[in-house]
Amino acid sequence: MKKEMSSFDVRSIVSEMSTLEGSHMDKIFHWGAGNVLFRVNATGGGKRELFFKDKKWLYIAPSKPNTPDTPTSFASFLRKYIDNARIGKTVQVGFDRVVVTELFKSDAEYKLVFEMFGGGNVLLVSEGKIVNCLIHRTWRDRTTRPGEEYSMPKARFDPMTSSIEEFRETFGSSASDTVRTLATVANLGGQYAEEVCVRAGADKTVPAKDIGPEAVDSLYGAIRDIATQAAGGNDPTVFVKDGKIEDMSPVDLEIHSSLEKIKYPTMSAAIDAFIKEACEEEEAAYVDPEAEKLRKRVEKQKETIDEYEMEAEDLKLRADAIYANYQTVSDLLKVLGEQSQKLTWEKLKEGAMKIPFVTGIDPSKSRVTGKFSELGVTLDYTKGLDANASEIYQRSKDIAEKAKRAGDAMKESIVALETRQKGLDKAKALAQSRVQPTKQFWFERYKWFFTSSGKLVVAGRDAHSNDNVVKKHLKEKDIFAHAEVHGAPSVVLKEGAGAAEQDLREACMFALAQSKAWVAAMTEGSAFWAYPDQVSKTPNAGEFVPRGAFIVRGKRNYEHHIPMELGVGEIEYQGSRKVMCGPVGLFSDCPKHMVIRPGRGKIGRKAGDIAKEFQVPEEEISRILPPGDVEITEKVWPATDGQ
Repeated sequence: MKKEMSSFDVRSIVSEMSTLEGSHMDKIFHWGAGNVLFRVNATGGGKRELFFKDKKWLYIAPSKPNTPDTPTSFASFLRKYIDNARIGKTVQVGFDRVVVTELFKSDAEYKLVFEMFGGGNVLLVSEGKIVNCLIHRTWRDRTTRPGEEYSMPKARFDPMTSSIEEFRETFGSSASDTVRTLATVANLGGQYAEEVCVRAGADKTVPAKDIGPEAVDSLYGAIRDIATQAAGGNDPTVFVKDGKIEDMSPVDLEIHSSLEKIKYPTMSAAIDAFIKEACEEEEAAYVDPEAEKLRKRVEKQKETIDEYEMEAEDLKLRADAIYANYQTVSDLLKVLGEQSQKLTWEKLKEGAMKIPFVTGIDPSKSRVTGKFSELGVTLDYTKGLDANASEIYQRSKDIAEKAKRAGDAMKESIVALETRQKGLDKAKALAQSRVQPTKQFWFERYKWFFTSSGKLVVAGRDAHSNDNVVKKHLKEKDIFAHAEVHGAPSVVLKEGAGAAEQDLREACMFALAQSKAWVAAMTEGSAFWAYPDQVSKTPNAGEFVPRGAFIVRGKRNYEHHIPMELGVGEIEYQGSRKVMCGPVGLFSDCPKHMVIRPGRGKIGRKAGDIAKEFQVPEEEISRILPPGDVEITEKVWPATDGQ
């Protein structure tokens, strides 16, 4: 599997990123060794996730990755400088793996630079200087540190802007073969160098200087064709072998003609599928360093114990052999002990070696080695048989004790290894069971639901979003709703001017349920709706309108006896599954939903339990539930789900 993006891959992604032009930066997240996520408020609504993964993959993630709750210093810095910045054009620098995106703020202009070479980096540049960067590094010809002038990496040969004459000259000056010249000198990389050779019908093994002019022109044409197809972004393909992804490319590749081909709507989707399988393979092959260290320790301890036990048993057998040959050993020790007092070492050694069962003697240490019961035994001839046997038995016991202590240490290592492995297995199981978030839309920054006729309703979460929901989203054809409760949210029914009575009542029901009336566990209440021109932030003389509050002048259209209950169920919006919280009547035909009312026991929100039921992150549920405790009063679930 490929380990990083190629220049052609980058060209295709830059084409996709052009769809972000005119959008605005939202939050920036940073985690791990080199993951940076740029959440974008896309033009026309909704959010897009521009993901710079592992400092080498840049794409628009189809779904939101798991991001940390607390921003790092790098993420906080970028949020401060480019939050809400308007996105301009995105370009690939030459034919290199460098992408530059323009960002515009009212007080400054920036360039966001993604480098996917040399370990990767992401830099924020303003007026030619680096404001901040993910990786601080000094190269031989350039420095990437805050405050330094930003200089692009040295430009490499660009087969897309060079003329056919320049290509011929560059290609012909190579001392390597055709495929290596394309890969290195022509800046294509191995994968596309092979593909170009196949498309051009050129022998990749022929030296570049020996290839004919017609073949060179064919190679040039093949390169241009691939680049044009990549920029068009019409044919992202993943190549599969035996059910596993082998490769991916923005174009169909002839070098993979024998592999199964799966087409994807975008290059980003293809990269996402490719990376996910690569991560799964890496996780399957991953060996925890600490666990591996403990395994090796256990293996070494086992070897040591075996050696100790064998040595202890061997010594015991040798001591037994002494007693099995009691008379012979006693006579040998007696003779050598007496003669050592009379003879020189040379004479003693000469005489001892004439004894048939003696295999060696060292007079300097008073040691003699003999073969008894087919075992070689070394004895001290200045001591008697019992003393020699006792000494050997004691050595056997000492080594057996070492084996026991080593065994105890090994048991501790095994326990540590098992504990470590259990932790790894638990973490792996947790990762596998972790639910993925559903696709995010712009209205999810507020409380929301869709009415019976499909009209969108949004409501503020707090004073700040109360202001925003009216100032930004209450238009001429909309309807404003509010509960007759202090601290209720501002509610906007989009396109509500011609809405049916049912839609208006549902907006009022939502306004009441998402207010402090839920916290107070009221059984019912009232709410009203009004037209946009009745809603104002301008107070009467002597009055003050706090943040998040509005003045409603003129007739208020009331809805009374609204029951304090809501439904939570699955819906489909723009082809994506979402979990919605709204008036109960909306879910009458929904096969998977539950009815909730204000909880009357201890305060303890049940977002986690509901999230497990719908298999979405807890955050998604907690953001749609009303304030305060929740009690589930009814649950409708498909029988096939095992409920």
